[in-house]
Amino acid sequence: MSTLPPCPQCNGAFTYEDGGGYVCPECGHEWQAQAFAADEAKVYRDAAGNVLQDGDTVTVIKDLKLKGGGGTVKMGTKVKNIRLVDSDHDIDCKIDGFGAMSLKTEFVKKV
Repeated sequence: MSTLPPCPQCNGAFTYEDGGGYVCPECGHEWQAQAFAADEAKVYRDAAGNVLQDGDTVTVIKDLKLKGGGGTVKMGTKVKNIRLVDSDHDIDCKIDGFGAMSLKTEFVKKV
């Protein structure tokens, strides 16, 4: 079975590599290999290397000071029903007592 991606234009299975890109012999469409890699789903991992998914529950592994003098999210705080996003902070969530905020996956551990 071929590990090459199907054509994004006609979904043809007979793609082949040409230089640094791919070509579809059925419709003649050409695209770059980097474009295919960017379309793959990003895998989010916590500080321990566990794969995170939307709706997971995580705990904060270190005290996090909030910008603007909003206080500190203490180590061990449980965060339920996370939502993974593709931005500078990977997790959007609501923390009781603090409200909506964004966290980085490197500061949480899956429960």
